[in-house]
Amino acid sequence: MNSATSPFERTPGTGPAPSRRALLGGGVALGLGLLLTACGSSEASVLEAPAGEPLRGGSLRVGLAGGGAADSLDPHSPVSTTDIARVVNLYESLLYRDEDFALKPLLALSAVPDATARVWTVKLRPGVKFHDGRPVTATDVAATFARVTNPDDPKSGAAALSILDKVKVIDDLTVEFRLNTPSATFDDSLGQYALGIVPADFDVAHPVGTGPFKASSFDPGLRSVFVRNDGYWRDQQPYLDELVILNFSDDDAMLNALLSSQVDAIGQIPLALLEVIAADPRISILNSETGAWLPFTMRIDKAPFDDVRVRQAFRLVVDRQQMIEQVLSGNGALGNDLYAPFDPGYAGSLPQRTQDIGRAKELLAEAGYPDGLDIELVTAPIQAGAVEAAQVFAQQAKAAGIRVKIRRVDTTTFFGDDYLSWTFAQDFWYTRNFLPQVNNSSLPTSPFNETHWDDPEFLKLVEAAATEVDETKRNALITKAQEIEYERGGYIIWGHPNQADAYQKYVAGLIPNKTGLALSGFEFRRAWIGVTK
Repeated sequence: MNSATSPFERTPGTGPAPSRRALLGGGVALGLGLLLTACGSSEASVLEAPAGEPLRGGSLRVGLAGGGAADSLDPHSPVSTTDIARVVNLYESLLYRDEDFALKPLLALSAVPDATARVWTVKLRPGVKFHDGRPVTATDVAATFARVTNPDDPKSGAAALSILDKVKVIDDLTVEFRLNTPSATFDDSLGQYALGIVPADFDVAHPVGTGPFKASSFDPGLRSVFVRNDGYWRDQQPYLDELVILNFSDDDAMLNALLSSQVDAIGQIPLALLEVIAADPRISILNSETGAWLPFTMRIDKAPFDDVRVRQAFRLVVDRQQMIEQVLSGNGALGNDLYAPFDPGYAGSLPQRTQDIGRAKELLAEAGYPDGLDIELVTAPIQAGAVEAAQVFAQQAKAAGIRVKIRRVDTTTFFGDDYLSWTFAQDFWYTRNFLPQVNNSSLPTSPFNETHWDDPEFLKLVEAAATEVDETKRNALITKAQEIEYERGGYIIWGHPNQADAYQKYVAGLIPNKTGLALSGFEFRRAWIGVTK
């Protein structure tokens, strides 16, 4: 098959590609009336959840909001939620984060640093084959990383690999990653889903990986079909004959597709509607604790937030428990203005910050705002709960004399040219450990430094932690760095929302997952169908 006739070719010429965040975000306006009507349908047929050994066969239809004409099967440039779902099932990286957010071997058996943390040796899992039957070799690994870091066409994972000098092939199943600076946590980089190993002659028009499913057809923005990889290296898996991923333009359409049985599972349902959806006896809910966060972002280099007392005051006006209850319907954990809650160096001993209106007023007065202040908060439906969080914050802040004017824009505008320049706004992040998150958002060189954070003492600690091989010492450095952000950072991190998904009761094999990715981290290799539809 040549590329001109490939079913994996993209639909041409449909306008500029939206940004990563524009696609990851989705509208949350819901047709609650339609939903309630469907929940009360007399056509509902209640089924028992399947039990026992997994059954083989069947097709799983998965609905996800977002995506569009820019959808891709490129393993190294996943943009939208639907892209990520496809990539996880087509390709596999050397390591991965499991459902408990533990870093585990995948195509690698091990990844071990030398004493300097400049050379990491990776042993490959023997016997793994690509979809076309060829064995995975060290040469393919080297070629994969050359593709990702190609200076003429860098892929999304390239920024995190800036310290990578060379991937040297030692033998068929051994490679060395040689770094230009020590990195004690380089294995975390190897566990990113956007670093799937592909053949040295990879062509995205003929997507070949090692994943549990093989691509069958692809209509960007509409529908992707995959079939079981019978040569998959894990015993018995996958159980499904077919996996179909369907794009929906909004949550409304996606929810109603589930309730009318047009799809078998959907990802990322609004937490405010969780109880309503769960009331349908045909539907099961997958409610996962995560380390995701939905912060308010204060630019520390612009007034009024260039005064640390103002930043501290804004943090003190937040009633975090009320946020959890009103925005997440109780489905989340309290935040303490720190990210990476699953990191072993997480500063859990810091006092839980609580609302203190009196102290907030004092701080504002000391900063020159004895009568309070006016501030614009830019919000958009970038993630379920974002707009609602802005509204609750505005109400809570009134008590301290902070008069919040909410400016709601659409998601495309929010993540457009002005993104990263808003003085006071919001954002969202999935689960990451501390150092990878810092690389993304808390360094002057980070691609998404929303708060314009640039603290010399913090930088010194992060640099030391990144090169510290001793885990205990590294965690101590990370804890100190977090203490600085806790005292003078630009984020208000009020909570960590759960990830909630929904599926028909006859679907089995989906388990809670802490990564923040929907539907068991999109690992459909474990899913199976308990009845004949």
